[in-house]
Amino acid sequence: MNRCPAAACSRRTTLQRLLLGASLAAIGLASTAQTSVRQFPQTALRGELVVTAAPAILLDGKADRLSPGARIRGTQNTVLMSNTLIGQHLVVNYTREAAGMVHDVWVLTPAEAAMPRKRAGD
Repeated sequence: MNRCPAAACSRRTTLQRLLLGASLAAIGLASTAQTSVRQFPQTALRGELVVTAAPAILLDGKADRLSPGARIRGTQNTVLMSNTLIGQHLVVNYTREAAGMVHDVWVLTPAEAAMPRKRAGD
């Protein structure tokens, strides 16, 4: 026994197809947004970051510290916890706060790392 009248089933199928198409379009837009290069502050410097034991870090092989409230953003611009990065060698852009501690850090994608950026001491 078919409980779905032909007209109602047709409308439901059409609605399902429209929702599927909209979902696929949204996924396509999201993937193109992720491939764009982020804009960094002019004062941001390039370096290699290794978290040793937060807030202690190595920046370009030299001992340094993260400031209280430091933010580390991953390649998708999500905030990363410093303790999840222990031991990883990451190419980053970073800024310092007034006391000289590292405050904002952006982990770079390969495309972002290929772009020229001033390093500390340059």
